[in-house]
Amino acid sequence: MASGKNPDNNNLSQRELEILELVATGLTNNDIADKLEISKRTVDNHISNILTKTKTDNRVELVRWALQWGKICLDEVNCCTLPEYLSSE
Repeated sequence: MASGKNPDNNNLSQRELEILELVATGLTNNDIADKLEISKRTVDNHISNILTKTKTDNRVELVRWALQWGKICLDEVNCCTLPEYLSSE
């Protein structure tokens, strides 16, 4: 797993981050496709790109990576709130 790699170098798009969050909730690719109203093949392609960019081999490693780098928040775990002066910029 790419635990030592800086996540900023991975350049995940907003859509990829959205899909990453849905993967972390346990949705299948079919469920994600239905929720986002896109094809399963498009979801498959996004997830393949995400795995490549994050240098992870599977969904479990991907979710661990995302938690480690603060890309996702699960049940108030690994969540941070930006100071108010930063979030208004």
